[in-house]
Amino acid sequence: MPTESPSTERDGPDENDLPVTRPAWPVTALSAAAQGGVLWVFVAGVLAWRPGPRRRAAGRGLVAGVAGMAFGHGVKAVVRRPRPPAQELPARRALLEQPKSSAFPSTHATTAAAFTVAVALTAPATGAAIAPLAAAVCYSRLRTRAHWPTDVYGGVALGAAVGGIVHRRLRRGSTPGR
Repeated sequence: MPTESPSTERDGPDENDLPVTRPAWPVTALSAAAQGGVLWVFVAGVLAWRPGPRRRAAGRGLVAGVAGMAFGHGVKAVVRRPRPPAQELPARRALLEQPKSSAFPSTHATTAAAFTVAVALTAPATGAAIAPLAAAVCYSRLRTRAHWPTDVYGGVALGAAVGGIVHRRLRRGSTPGR
């Protein structure tokens, strides 16, 4: 009977049921575009093209995204969780820039959730339209092995809270008579 040795195969799923092979280029491109919130600045620019609720939503989304990113980096500095040991996997090597910061929370996920929640609370239909993009950004961080699943889930939760708080504070500040 042959003895089982640890598998070195790099094409099946890992313990999180995600493939370890190199992801399709749109996944890595999306992850790179969301770096530093650049993607959300672009989305806000598109939303702000014309006056109205979408422009207000874009502004609130940007404020929330910046606040979420700052909060996420602050939490990272305290938690100092190591990233998944996946530097040699094709999925991680596909990233243009290798992450070096702490893993928890995923600031990509925190920023995406904060931006999306603030937009959705201001202009619900617009928020629903961009939610799949935010979800795709979160997935890209898992698929490229930059984060543990809990890093992304935690980032989404923190970002959603920040987005809600920013929306509430800005709404309160823009309402006449309060």
